[in-house]
Amino acid sequence: MLSLENISATIAGISVLRGISVQLTRGSIVAVVGRNGAGKTTLLRLVMGFLPRHEGRVLLDGDDLALVPARDRARLGIGYAPEDRVLFPTFSVEENLRFPCEVIGMPRRAVDERLAETLTIVPELKAMLPRSGAALSGGQGKMVALGRAVMAGERLVLLDEPFQGLAPVLAQQYSASLDRLHQARPELCVVITESNRSLLKDIPTKTLVLERGELQADEAAAVH
Repeated sequence: MLSLENISATIAGISVLRGISVQLTRGSIVAVVGRNGAGKTTLLRLVMGFLPRHEGRVLLDGDDLALVPARDRARLGIGYAPEDRVLFPTFSVEENLRFPCEVIGMPRRAVDERLAETLTIVPELKAMLPRSGAALSGGQGKMVALGRAVMAGERLVLLDEPFQGLAPVLAQQYSASLDRLHQARPELCVVITESNRSLLKDIPTKTLVLERGELQADEAAAVH
């Protein structure tokens, strides 16, 4: 599925990722845990093509993503929810959800079907559809960002620190949505980064520990 081969990256002269090699399989939910500054966000941004200069290779089902511009990676079925959500404030929630599929040229009927499926996975979004992106709380924005990633993510979904700052009720809803996503798309690979592994206690995951830009043995054996 997703293979990282000896990935290293430097930002502003600082080594952020060092020799990352890992293979993620279809149908897996993988947690990448580590302290702030460990390189978790950089790792996801690299997969998305937002960090084009790096050593090593990123392969999706054997295809080298270096050959695919960042703007085209959604066409490969990759969905991404950044930590800071990055919603269009003047768009409605529905427009934000539809946007990645429309940009890659999906037919209107296919987008409608994808939206209907996404609303079964994240049902809390139904009541938000007419609201503007600017009218959402931070937690609601994270739910919308999840929905947008689900809209695009047929093969791979990347979620950056999704539980940070979520109220307990929203955290439970988010976890339930991930469970429904896994049921609806059993072949999908989901990667979740978190600083606090305890926030993932209700989610069955394989856990990778990122420390100072390197993958470490998971001494806590946090595989639920």
